[in-house]
Order: sequence, then structure tokens, then C-alpha cells
Amino acid sequence: MKSPAYGQSATPNESLLVKAYELVRSNPDEAVKIGQYLLKNNPSDTQKTKFYLLLAESYWAKGDYNNSVINVFEAGKFADGAKEEEKIKILLLKSQLFRAIYLDNQSKRCLEDAAAKISELKSKEDQNFFEAKILMGNSGMYLDRQNYQKAFELLQKADKKYEPAFSKNALLRQEFYITKARALVGLAKIDSANYYLAKAQKLTKNQKNFDFLNEIALLNELSAVYFHEKQHTRAIDTLLVSMKMATRLKNEALLKVINKQLGINYLALNDKKNYQLFDNKFLKAYDTVEESEQDAVNSAYNLISQEQEADFQKAKTRYADYFYVAVGVLFFVLIAGFLLWLKNYLKKKRLKEIISYLEIRTNNPVRLQPEKRETHKKIAIPAETEQVILAKLKRFENSTRFTNKEMSLAVLAGQFDTNTKYLSEIINKHYQDNFNTYINKLRITFIIGKLKEDPNYMHYKISYLAEKSGFSSHSSFATVFKSITGIAPGTFIDLLKEETEALKQEKVNSHAV
Repeated sequence: MKSPAYGQSATPNESLLVKAYELVRSNPDEAVKIGQYLLKNNPSDTQKTKFYLLLAESYWAKGDYNNSVINVFEAGKFADGAKEEEKIKILLLKSQLFRAIYLDNQSKRCLEDAAAKISELKSKEDQNFFEAKILMGNSGMYLDRQNYQKAFELLQKADKKYEPAFSKNALLRQEFYITKARALVGLAKIDSANYYLAKAQKLTKNQKNFDFLNEIALLNELSAVYFHEKQHTRAIDTLLVSMKMATRLKNEALLKVINKQLGINYLALNDKKNYQLFDNKFLKAYDTVEESEQDAVNSAYNLISQEQEADFQKAKTRYADYFYVAVGVLFFVLIAGFLLWLKNYLKKKRLKEIISYLEIRTNNPVRLQPEKRETHKKIAIPAETEQVILAKLKRFENSTRFTNKEMSLAVLAGQFDTNTKYLSEIINKHYQDNFNTYINKLRITFIIGKLKEDPNYMHYKISYLAEKSGFSSHSSFATVFKSITGIAPGTFIDLLKEETEALKQEKVNSHAV
């Protein structure tokens, strides 16, 4: 059943709109074509609201957050004369989008605004439907931020209250079951999650128009259940079906999640080849989605600012106290500008802290007077032997032998003519690290030094940097780099490029003076 906003059609354009909505969640590309065609036929403002909303929902189904943001704001521009149902749908989609790009406060505000409009709906059925959608929006916020208990408590109250809406809308009921199952999986209540997923599966069989988004969500939760039950092969088969649907939608955000889960399941089966394959796919999708999300954030801030400005202009014509509105818009712009400046400043500060920290580690790697507090039983090592090993460690750090992929505690102990226990104890005592962490820090310090000293390194692929510093794979390098520095290698390189350009510009300016 369709949502209350599009239950009827009165014109050829409206009939085409209904047809397009049947395709949104299974063939969004075709729905986009219909929406663009409808906009070319000189529609009224009320129709523009519906058509732009169609485009926004279609781009959402494709995981194209930026175009979805742009079109949902376009829908809002023409919504003054629209029905309250359309206005609420716009707010709900905005909330979804803001949540996806981590603008949580804006997302909550949209849900609050939508809730405030519920009382303006004439139909009790419509009120019940949108109340259920708002509840699932709030629970989705908790789920996305991994507050499973809070989400579950919210959903528990909805079963009976929204039964009238569920009885008239199978997709809404299915969405509710999947959302509840997701909360239960997060709480490790696997049997209960299985119960709701089975109910959701039954609803799929009765659907006239196949909903890929609900089906993908259902399959992903089923795979999570199978993972908990250690049925990894079954989880993989389920995820591969989900991947086909996400591929058909061309939804990179969903493919990112699916590839990650496939990699985890293959890793559990010790299938390193397929783990590496899907881990690489995940990393590629991650970069694509991250870029898309950043574009959407930029568009959102710009459009929010424009929307504030438009509201100000409307208020200016209606009220004499437009000054207060102007102050509000100015305040928002200043806050947005300050936040963007602060984000950039903190990134650069973090870069300098990381480089300074690693330089200190390189120049002063040994603590000659370690803390007296002991965390484990010490091994008695002759003082002379300890000093000899420390001297060898210093020479080792000044070399590049640690970039050898075969380097291990046993190998280094052999090179030092000592035993592994002595070497491990001395590293733990003087560096407060185990051997693997010690080697990884040397490798990361080494590659950061290369990036600083030779600008060419900033243009090399991450896989080359990983190999150059002694890591066995792109993913292990990226993981270790982020664990040590706090940021991904790609982000670090971007910041370093900015810092390098800024220093060049300072030199140019100083010579000009």
C-alpha cells in the first residue's frame, strides 16, 4: 500500500507520479527519468513539490545523498501551498538525510517539526501513519549511534499503538519488524530477532511492488543473525543476494556495509583470499561514500543557509521586526563558518601533534628511568646485557631493517644474539609497548618522515606506502596508521598537502614583502 500522501491521483501527471513511486525503491533510475520529465511540463508549484520530492526519494534509494539533499530542499521551496502530508514527508526525508551525514541535531529538529504538524492532518489514519514513521525515525537515530537499548524501548511502545497504521500498510509493518530486529541483534537477543525477521519475510511474499531497500535491510539483519550463530557460509550467501540488489540500485552506501560484512564472514572462515577481495571493495566504497557524504554536508549547510535567508525575506514582508530574523540568519552563518574553520583548524593541529609526537618518539625512543609501577612479573636481566640490547635497538631504529615484512620478535632476537624473552621484556620496559606495536610505530614514523621529506610520496598510492614501510597489505597499513595517529592515511596526506602549500605561500609572501 502507498503512503497516504500518494494514495490517489486526479491528472495524467499524478498518475505518472504514482507509477514512478512504485519504481523508487526497485528501479530509482527510471523513477528519476520520470521525475525529470514531469518537471519539464511546466508544473504548478504544488506539483513541483511532489516531483522534486520524488527525485529526492529516488536519489536516496540510490545512496546519492548530495542529489537527494538538493532535491528535497527544492521540494521545500515550493511547499507553501502543498498539503501537510507533503510537508511532513519532506521533513522526514530531510531527517533521514541529515542522520546519514551525521547532522544529528538538524535531524532531530526535522522530526520535531514533523511531529508538530501531525495535529494539522484531518485523517486519523494519516496521523497514525506519520506518527509511526516519526517513531521509527527516532529509533533509527538511536540504532545508527548504537544505542540499541533506547531504540528497543521506544519500539516496544509502538506495537499496539500503531497497529491501525500497520494493518493498512504492509511496507510500514515490515519496516517496523526489521527495525525492531536490528535493535534485538544489537542487544544480542538473537532468538527474538529471528522471530521478527521471519514475520518480515512473510510480508515480502505478499508485496505487489518489490521494495529493494526493505529487502536489503532484511537480508543484512538476517546475515547478522547467521554471523552470531556462526553460520558464516549462510551469512555470505545472504549477503551476496543483498549485494545484487544494492548493485542494481547503484547504492554505494549499502555496498560499503555489505562488503564489510562479507569480509568479516570470510575472515571468520579463514578464507584470506576472499577476505582481502571484499576488504578492498569495502575500502574503495568507503572512500566513495565519504566523498559523497562530504558533498552532501556542504550542500546541506549551503541550502540551510539559503532556506534561512528565504524565510527571512518572507518574514520581512510580513513583520516589522525583520531585524531579529536577520540577526538569527547572521548568527547561523557565523556559527556555520566558525564550525568549518574550527574543523579545519583542529585537523591541522592534529597533524602537527602527530608529527611532533612521532618526532619525539624517533629522537628519544628510550625511557632510561621507567615508571616504578609494574603491570606484570619482571624478568631479571643483567644490567650489562640490558644496556647492550638497548644500544642495538637504537642502531636498529636508525636503520630501515624494521621495514622488512619478515621482521618478527624471533628474527630480531636472533640478529641481536639474545633470546626473545629478554628482548620482549626490554621493549616493554623502556617503550611501554609490545613488540608488534613497537615495530608498527617505527614503520609509521618512517613513512611519515618520507612523506614530509619527499613531496613525491604524497602522490603515491596507499598500497605503495604500505609496502614501502613493511606492511603486508593496504588494509593492515590503514588500520595501524589510524590506530597510531588517529586519522586515516588519506586524510593525513591531504592535511600534509595543505600544510605544505600553506608554508610555500608564507615563503612567497615573505619574499614579496
